[in-house]
Amino acid sequence: MRPPDPLGAAGTPAQPDLNLLRTFLAVYRSGSFTAAAQILGLSQPTVTTQIRSLERQTRRELFERLPRGVAPTAVADELAARIAGPLDALAEATGHGPREETRAEPVHLAGPAELLSTRALPALAPLVTEGVRLRVTTGLTEPLLDELRAGRHDLVIATTRPRGRTLSAVPLTDEEFVLVAAPGRAAGISERLAAEGPAALHGVPLITYAEDLPIVRRYWRHVFGRRLNCRAAVSVPDLRAVLALVTAGAGYSVLPRYLCAGELACGALVPLCAPEDPPINTGYLVQRPGTPGNPHVTLVRDRLLEAGRTW
Repeated sequence: MRPPDPLGAAGTPAQPDLNLLRTFLAVYRSGSFTAAAQILGLSQPTVTTQIRSLERQTRRELFERLPRGVAPTAVADELAARIAGPLDALAEATGHGPREETRAEPVHLAGPAELLSTRALPALAPLVTEGVRLRVTTGLTEPLLDELRAGRHDLVIATTRPRGRTLSAVPLTDEEFVLVAAPGRAAGISERLAAEGPAALHGVPLITYAEDLPIVRRYWRHVFGRRLNCRAAVSVPDLRAVLALVTAGAGYSVLPRYLCAGELACGALVPLCAPEDPPINTGYLVQRPGTPGNPHVTLVRDRLLEAGRTW
């Protein structure tokens, strides 16, 4: 297969070889020379040399060097759009795409501990029984997306859509946030909330998973139309621990409905208010562009997207 002319203009120097184009595409998709080197099995200096060679041949700057990674130029965007499909097809046709012998490789999945534990991993149980192996990492979205760009994960469940063009994201599920407390704590609060607004919660301990109160602050803005002005009584970086504390009567919190649905159904928790338009957050399934080298990545991705429609 003849590689596409990167610029398509008369007088362009001899077309670069496929290795340079493959390296370019890896850098474009991963967002850094170091991540591309890990993906390609090359040294970082080799990747740098190949990109410089391609820039000399095309007589165009392809990447803006940043303190952390690189950003593609408009020329790089155009080149990637033209060569990605042919190179991916060539890789698969020549045996550098999905291969039978890679089927046993583990799929590296990452995301929030709570959503992985209660939704994603149970949905993947049938694949595990069929031989799919998983390596699971939990954490916050932004660090996990950086690690995805660096090639450390295959798929990331993200609580926000990633910025830029280096990652591919599709909506996975929507989570509704609900203001909850145990029945003993909730007695009388709902009526006072309707009459007084959030001032009714002054003096009631707030339980949250982060010191900056991201979920609670968002709920306050969306439902009450004002800024949150209080501190957490307890901050613990696991929403399952927040759920346990609130259910035990320690205070109140804002939780994803999927996480506390059982407690709400049995009366162990009660909603403190029922807004007509509750705050919703969309989760995304994110991966690097292109055809995965491991076909089990596609199996896991498709299963998660299918299951996400029912969550």
